[in-house]
Amino acid sequence: MAPKESEWVQGAEERAALKKTHVSFPQLKYPSLRDEPFRDPIQWLAGKALDDGAEGLWRVHDKLYDFTDFIKKHPGGQEWLELTKGTDITEGFESHHLSPTTEKMLSKFYVRDAKTPRNSPFTFHENGFYRTLKRAVYDELKKIPKDASVTADRITDGLFATLLCSSSLACWFDNYWLATFWYIVASLSLATLTVTCHNFIHRRTNWRMYLFNMSMWSYRDFRVSHVLSHHLHTNTLNDLEISSLEPFLFYNPRKDKPIHARLGFLTEWLFFPFTFLLSFCKRFLSIFLREGFFRAHYRWHDAIGFLLPLCMWFASGSPVTRVIYTWLWINCTGSLIFFTIAVNAAHHHPDAIKDGDQPRSLTPDWGEHQVEALLDRKDINGNTFAVMTLFGDHALHHMFPTVDHSILKYLHPVFIELCEKFQANYRVSTQFQLVLGQIQETMRTDFRTQPNK
Repeated sequence: MAPKESEWVQGAEERAALKKTHVSFPQLKYPSLRDEPFRDPIQWLAGKALDDGAEGLWRVHDKLYDFTDFIKKHPGGQEWLELTKGTDITEGFESHHLSPTTEKMLSKFYVRDAKTPRNSPFTFHENGFYRTLKRAVYDELKKIPKDASVTADRITDGLFATLLCSSSLACWFDNYWLATFWYIVASLSLATLTVTCHNFIHRRTNWRMYLFNMSMWSYRDFRVSHVLSHHLHTNTLNDLEISSLEPFLFYNPRKDKPIHARLGFLTEWLFFPFTFLLSFCKRFLSIFLREGFFRAHYRWHDAIGFLLPLCMWFASGSPVTRVIYTWLWINCTGSLIFFTIAVNAAHHHPDAIKDGDQPRSLTPDWGEHQVEALLDRKDINGNTFAVMTLFGDHALHHMFPTVDHSILKYLHPVFIELCEKFQANYRVSTQFQLVLGQIQETMRTDFRTQPNK
């Protein structure tokens, strides 16, 4: 018999205050290291390794595997396996490998069964929503033209070229208004290029994913915070894209939410402009603050962001001080635009945030959870450029992150059909409604939904 609403809410608040378990999934442990000061991808991976029962190996469902000899042969690039060693990669394995033959290869690397239950509530039953959808999508992808992803490539390349030209022109012109015009174009180009590069970060190693680092942010960090954390554990306490914003923004409801967090839709404008540069500085300082960080996590591509001011100086011939000044303005404005797009994309809405609410099931199908954790935008999904630059087609993208954004539109019919068949709670909204929802969510302090009846 389910508890009364008042009893459940009281219990949830007590669990949240004690930080002993997830609020939504009381049987699960509160994530280790979640509230430690760094709140970065490396800390998140270390905390996950403490909780996953992978024993220094790779865990898929309830079995442990040793991919050490396979790392350099991994078709998606060795970085994925390097980053996830010692953790449970079940959700990533399921959503990143669509071909049924991939699962058959696991037996080659099997070591032993795991000793503990999975510290994740999500299920992947053979006849459940997600696996049924995955089989249907795998068949649909065979029908799509091979050159269908060219549009996404051209949009990304065009934004990159626009960024280089406009940032140089912002330095070159002495006229205030012309310089300001090109500075605005460059800022928009940097922000939207960073968004479009996210399409390539999810996939196997490729040169376009490195363009993400033009922002001074690390695509390698983003692969952890966004791909491995946010995508696989969306809107739960394991979602680093929520916890890393604290204590500036709190998307999980809590009674003691500070006033600056309740007004986060305003205070974020003071914090977001510096996020790109702060992320770079934080990563650079980790070389000196964390033993072994340089060798294990710092790479040549961390310096890619410096190519932009170098290009500006070379193309414009302006004094170094002016180049640096203009570049900093472009970076800060681009950072503000990017994060404004991101927090108003699909997830930060009272109808999407489920952490803090009791779900319909304590062991939900992973695909159904993804549908619950976002609202698609009907005014974005119809245009490929908007989809690429505003995190569009978000439901399908979360289900199949390795599929190119420009291909997702071909998968909508079968997706909607199976949502109706399995009664998955797929919802659409508008960009304006999501902006309003984000404001409501930052201000929310109480749990909303009633317990299961």
